[in-house]
Amino acid sequence: MRISHKRNIQRKLHKQKPLLTNTTSAVNDTLKIETVIEKVEAAVTTQPIVASKSVVTLTPKQQQVLDIIVNNTDGLNPKGIGLQAGQEDAKAASWATGALKKLTEEGLVERIQLAGNKVLYKAL
Repeated sequence: MRISHKRNIQRKLHKQKPLLTNTTSAVNDTLKIETVIEKVEAAVTTQPIVASKSVVTLTPKQQQVLDIIVNNTDGLNPKGIGLQAGQEDAKAASWATGALKKLTEEGLVERIQLAGNKVLYKAL
């Protein structure tokens, strides 16, 4: 048997702890946890439920893409959005795609499928 294998087994054996060493501390810990749970339950039941408006946090890139779409009411394709943001011609569409996906999921932008693979994005 290899020596490294023996060392690994010995290390694993030393990590094991006996189950009944600190039973009083375990009981005290469970009592503390139960009191905390009771306090939290009391706080939850006494507070009124208020319907809050969902706030969408946008990254600066997503905010920039949204501003560009809002300024163009007739709609833009991803390449046009990237070009207006100052990106290079070759990577303009891929730059805007990630932000557009998040904006459509949040319901801030409408995706309009045209003929073939052409897509326009409009603000709602």
